[in-house]
Amino acid sequence: MEEKILKSRFKRVCVFCGSSSGKRNCYRDAALELGQELVSRKLDLVYGGGSIGLMGLVSQEVHRGGGHVLGIIPKTLMRKEITGETIGEVRAVADMHQRKAEMARHSDCFIALPGGYGTLEELLEVITWAQLGIHDKPVGLLNVEGYYNCLLTFIDQAVNDGFILPSQRNIMVSASNARELVQKLEEYVPMHVGVVAKAKWEAEQVELNASLQTNIAR
Repeated sequence: MEEKILKSRFKRVCVFCGSSSGKRNCYRDAALELGQELVSRKLDLVYGGGSIGLMGLVSQEVHRGGGHVLGIIPKTLMRKEITGETIGEVRAVADMHQRKAEMARHSDCFIALPGGYGTLEELLEVITWAQLGIHDKPVGLLNVEGYYNCLLTFIDQAVNDGFILPSQRNIMVSASNARELVQKLEEYVPMHVGVVAKAKWEAEQVELNASLQTNIAR
């Protein structure tokens, strides 16, 4: 039976997710399903570098399927979030700020699986960057069995009350399963092209990363 390979306009997908697996099997299943979807489209993975929780599951699935896995993790979290053998390429950085900048720089789009404070903070930051025109990369929310319904309700309320423009409501797309979500990301049309802001931001990140690497070497 001939294997069907889905073509994608992306090369690397950044996945935000918990260092815990959660209490329900549906979250574990969703992480594995997302990993399989990335493999089916020959997409590489960029993630937070941990080998535990949903991070471990999605990275192992992509690695097992032959995809390249790049984990970016602050040195201070390596002992906490990495156990046993590491998966793919692991890149140590100075702190959380550099981690997020590097994950964004190496990715063509973003997906958030269920997670806690850290996942939510990463998700909202890349949404804000898109709002400001710092990047025009698609952002997707894998809303597993309604996990993020309250967040989506909050965003709708913010739009209704005038804190978020209606046009900015569509910065993020969401779906309940990996295949539908990735397809929505493939079809996503940016709200605006922030070429000037994006170029300025990328130049600042290069300068910041060079400074941080110098400090690490010391």
